[in-house]
Amino acid sequence: MTQLVLVVDELSAWAPYFPSENLVDFQTYLKQPPVKNAPRTRVINLCRTGKYLSNGYYCSLLAEARGQHVIPSVSTLNNLRNKGLFAFGFNGVSEALDAHYGEPDTGTKIKVKSCFGQSAVPGLEGLCRELFERLPCPVLELTFKRRSRWELSGLATLSPAELSGQEEDQFADALDKYSRIIWRKPRSAKRYRYDLAVLVNPNEALPPSDAGALKRFERAGERAGVNVELITRKDYQRLAEYDGLFIRETTAIDHHTFRFAQKAEHEGLVVIDSPTSILRCANKIFLAESFAKHGVPTPKTLMVNPKQKDAAQWLESELGYPLVLKIPDGAFSRGVYRVADREQLTETLTKLRNASALVLAQEYFFTEFDWRIGVLNHQPIFACKYFMVKGHWQIYRHNDGKEADSGGFVTLPTHEAPPMVINAALKAVKPIGDGLYGVDIKEGKGRVAVIEVNDNPNIDHGVEDVFLKDRLYDMVIEDFVRRFDKDREAVALRKGRRDGR
Repeated sequence: MTQLVLVVDELSAWAPYFPSENLVDFQTYLKQPPVKNAPRTRVINLCRTGKYLSNGYYCSLLAEARGQHVIPSVSTLNNLRNKGLFAFGFNGVSEALDAHYGEPDTGTKIKVKSCFGQSAVPGLEGLCRELFERLPCPVLELTFKRRSRWELSGLATLSPAELSGQEEDQFADALDKYSRIIWRKPRSAKRYRYDLAVLVNPNEALPPSDAGALKRFERAGERAGVNVELITRKDYQRLAEYDGLFIRETTAIDHHTFRFAQKAEHEGLVVIDSPTSILRCANKIFLAESFAKHGVPTPKTLMVNPKQKDAAQWLESELGYPLVLKIPDGAFSRGVYRVADREQLTETLTKLRNASALVLAQEYFFTEFDWRIGVLNHQPIFACKYFMVKGHWQIYRHNDGKEADSGGFVTLPTHEAPPMVINAALKAVKPIGDGLYGVDIKEGKGRVAVIEVNDNPNIDHGVEDVFLKDRLYDMVIEDFVRRFDKDREAVALRKGRRDGR
């Protein structure tokens, strides 16, 4: 059972709120002796933290030294003193402030409170939630300055004692919601050896695993003594409660999935896929260079700056037509263009001028299907043929504003896939890592060519599991158990603190 502690500078600061048995003042918290194998403890530091070496700063420092999980962390407090941190922009902020405050004169400043990622100003919900994910603090004061448009010019932490009457109500409501969300529900009577969080997005159009597959991962967990729990981006602050993180939402670098992977790795969790794997698989330029270095068979591949004056002529002479252009971070066949002549090539390069400093160009290698080889810890676990959409040259065809079309599939046991396809897949993932990958490969005319390595491949019920059925889900969960067992001492220490054993 997780223990919650609220720390304030002085108990009088809590006078406007209902009494809480979880509340202590800083001096009391300071005098608490370190306890070996203490219950899992989470600290919400509500002291004033605006100054270096203040009570609030030491509260967070002590909590981390005691192995407790605290917000704000010392790292967050240090980051808030970095003025350059506020240079990043947020979509829709200026419009939301204009709608709420009108359009005042240039130089006008306003301050907005954010309590646990919630704001009373309509339109700022996304900004406050993102700031809370990046810089978890109970109360943040956001300063906006009007220039040609509104800009975020400052961030500061506040304690509850610095809030007004209406803001106190906002804070109390946000704390209540936050504590009910973050502190885990009582466990069932059944005991599990390990706890695995599975990150999903219920609203994602093309998720890596459908509802049927997720249910089978949960059942596989029960068979292996692993508590498999689905979480969403709202559960970012809960990650430390688990022993592992399995990402079943489409990943990207500038995205909360990557921040989840980073935080989980920082907390010492087993992560599939790791931040390193996401970084390496997300960019086709990295993959192309890695394939070249390690002798992985690929289509003839060139890297080009789309602004280069002679780019079209060079690509035409080296690759001929048709050829394929790819932006480095496309997914699900997006950002991939087939060009048939000089006019199309020039138009597409112009279109990509501002998308990326480098674009990947490849020979066009037509096949009726792509192999997808699933690889886990350097072992093949499934083999699928994904067929091209009828009348199209890719396995996905995206229709503006409509659901994407996809071709058919055939799932085979891995031993029935051509050995040169399996060998190419294993060779491609070797420099990437030991996680779960999907390797896309073309086969034809006596050769194979690796197209890309995906860091969170699809495992859908009725597709990738057709041959192995439930055994496929068991294999994934068993690999997590293998990794947990390998790091058993750290997991046991984490669970001991959490459960009070």
